Amino acid sequence: MMISEAMMTPMMMKAPTTARATPTTRPSRVKSKNAGRGWRTRRRAADGEPKKLWGGRFSEAQDPLMEKFNESLSFDKRMWREDVDGSVGYSSALARAGVITEAERDEIHRGLKLVAGEWADGSFEAKAGDEDIHTANERRLTELIGDVAGKLHTGRSRNDQVATDTRMWLRAQLMTLRGHLRTLIEIAVDRAEREVDVVMPGFTHLQSAQTVRWSHWLLSHAAAWQRDDQRLNDLIKRVNVMPLGSGALAGNPFGIDRQLLAKDLGFDSVCPNSMDAVSDRDYIAETSFWASMTGTHLSRWSEDLIVYCSQQFGMVKCSDAYSTGSSLMPQKKNPDALELLRGKSGTQIGSLMAVLATIKGTPTTYNKDLQEVWHSMYYTVDNMSDSLQIAAGCLATLKIYPEAMESGLCAEMLATDLAEYLVRKGVPFRETHHISGAAVKLSEDRNVPLSSLTVDDLKPLCASFEADVAEVWSYEKSAESRDTEGGTSRRSVLEQCAKLRKYLADN
Repeated sequence: MMISEAMMTPMMMKAPTTARATPTTRPSRVKSKNAGRGWRTRRRAADGEPKKLWGGRFSEAQDPLMEKFNESLSFDKRMWREDVDGSVGYSSALARAGVITEAERDEIHRGLKLVAGEWADGSFEAKAGDEDIHTANERRLTELIGDVAGKLHTGRSRNDQVATDTRMWLRAQLMTLRGHLRTLIEIAVDRAEREVDVVMPGFTHLQSAQTVRWSHWLLSHAAAWQRDDQRLNDLIKRVNVMPLGSGALAGNPFGIDRQLLAKDLGFDSVCPNSMDAVSDRDYIAETSFWASMTGTHLSRWSEDLIVYCSQQFGMVKCSDAYSTGSSLMPQKKNPDALELLRGKSGTQIGSLMAVLATIKGTPTTYNKDLQEVWHSMYYTVDNMSDSLQIAAGCLATLKIYPEAMESGLCAEMLATDLAEYLVRKGVPFRETHHISGAAVKLSEDRNVPLSSLTVDDLKPLCASFEADVAEVWSYEKSAESRDTEGGTSRRSVLEQCAKLRKYLADN
């Protein structure tokens, strides 16, 4: 295929400057104008030219498009604090190992504190050649304290450095997310205790099924969120393992005490294998899975509330703070917050697929493909932070309509209670199920509610029916009869609340 000039990158458009060897001529000794550029870049770094950490063996300038394609500072600068803290810890480890002096360590610490201050007050200036947060910080450190900064990277690779920064950053973010999740659970428990006497229809297949308490419905979702909290707690333990000291892939040659370094940086342990340490991104995939699962739970909860707040149900209403209107229909109040929660769960699942697809094709150990999972990680953290806080706000301000909930109950929902009444009279359940079904059919044929059937109407179906069958037609009694652990009785619901409160206090 012919390549037009418009299709060519700047590097493709440059004419070759070295002579080509032929069978009859010796190679030219004329040097390329870019030959030795890496050396000259290092020599002239003080004049403002970019200095690549890896530039020593390269002799040609990098294609500007490749510079843009390769850089990650635009997004990994979010880890500036972790990069500084990791370097403080590593320089201390170098001093303990006798690689640098205590005075050099102190000077590096002083410079890193200045770098951190510039990031914190917004005065840090990125320059050409700052391809990532590590390069940017080391370049600025060198400007501030001189050549001693060059000793900081002794025995360290960006491979173990970036993995360490990421784990430090992510563990802090996950702790924050766990706080948001637990707030949501607390709100659910608070409302469940306060509104325990409200009954409503419970649904299967979106059809009215049995009487439940509103609080029981709330706690059904809180139970899923509790599992999400348990998964997150387990995940944080696997994130909090230190890769630093693994070097590029083979380990550190300078006798670094990794256990003491891990303690300095707040890690629980160290990665057991240096090759795995620099290539492991399981913790990002697992974070994406946790978020996808939690998002799925938020989506199902949102879907229920979207249905319940429709005019056809009218059982709940979202606060104005979490709703929008229509540009055409003035009467509309749309549950946009809930719909967005439902929608963002799909995007989150897509993000998980992107991480897995990236990881699956990478050979051992580090490959630049892995840089792409950072986008998914940052999206996951941002999305879940917003989603959990929005969900908590929606639930805290949600208005319920007990009368509408009760009006949604119908006598046919007590058909199972009618069968259970006969069970208590000694009739086998398989027979009572058939008898109760026949009673439902009778009420439908007469076009009357099931509860309007008298004992005389029911006796032809089964001789065990007695006058006390009238007690079956109570929604409150139906709910109260489900009094086993985890059921929808008042006592059981309050017990579930107490167990959740204890879980939150103990974990």
